[in-house]
Amino acid sequence: MARVFMKGCEAIAEAAVRAGCRFFAGYPITPQNEIPEYFARRLPEVGGVFVQGESEVASINMVYGAASAGTRSMTSSSSPGVALKSEGISYCASARIPMVYANISRGGPGVGSIQPAQMDYFQATKASGNGGFRMRVYAPSTVQEAVDMTYNAFDYADQDRNPVLILADGVIGTMMEPVVLPEMKSDEEVAAIKESKKSWACIGHKLDYANRAWIQPGQWSTAVQQECNETARDLYASWIPEVEEYQLEDAEIVIAAYGISARISKSVVDLLRKEGIKVGLIRPMTVYPFPYAAFDHIDYGKCKAVLDVEMSIPAQFVEDVAVAVKERCPIETCLCSGGNIMSRDAVIAAVKKINEK
Repeated sequence: MARVFMKGCEAIAEAAVRAGCRFFAGYPITPQNEIPEYFARRLPEVGGVFVQGESEVASINMVYGAASAGTRSMTSSSSPGVALKSEGISYCASARIPMVYANISRGGPGVGSIQPAQMDYFQATKASGNGGFRMRVYAPSTVQEAVDMTYNAFDYADQDRNPVLILADGVIGTMMEPVVLPEMKSDEEVAAIKESKKSWACIGHKLDYANRAWIQPGQWSTAVQQECNETARDLYASWIPEVEEYQLEDAEIVIAAYGISARISKSVVDLLRKEGIKVGLIRPMTVYPFPYAAFDHIDYGKCKAVLDVEMSIPAQFVEDVAVAVKERCPIETCLCSGGNIMSRDAVIAAVKKINEK
């Protein structure tokens, strides 16, 4: 298939349209504005609906409604905007509503800066909203991966009847790269997907707690709520992490990173290998579920340290890394924050400092 040159945010939106997304509601915030802008132009071309809500809160509840009716639906925002949407996302998880959203993350906390950051890791993987629900959380390191992950996210959302998050930082969202776009689902395929949801979608069923997807959470008894949570727990346990292990077999220093930090770190591995420094990389492609088992593949008899590389101060991703390492070797960090982008030179310096010890 032909490659096209696209900005990350626009590529994510096009991938969603090709996956059958026919409803988008959102609200402007940098650096994700190109996603709603693209949907505003593109959805009318395929018979879809775009709405710019009056707020993030309104937008996520519009998605809740459209997805409850069986339409593949999406929203997007950046960091503080996602925080405003957290209640609606929690409602979707509680009510077993399949939807997809993207966080093109920026600096923080608070309003922070409009520049890229990776400071929403805890929000994405530990507390995307109240109630302890979980989601598959994908972390692309290239625009192509952002396309592929977004396209597949709609299938996973429908399969699980659960929200799916694409966690991409502002670098991935605003950079341009050649991508191969997936096949466009036909009108017939889109209609068949919606038809397949008729058993639970909000299309005129009688009140039925067994098919409770469209029932407003909060109306349930404590027994029904516990049953729902137990079902969700079993769902989460069935998910399989996705991970890239790069040059790990003989690595004496292992970098752990995700997203744009991992992309930068992978180039560091290649450069330092040419200098004779045996560096490897573990890159979670899903940060939830986290690929803890990948860290068991490190040869701790050789490994001097694991280097956590992330664009967050204080470090957040490092906490899952520490759980995975299990004190089998030291963990060092290479960090930046507040909209500063991780540099290759900083990672190289951090690796060489470990190597010199």
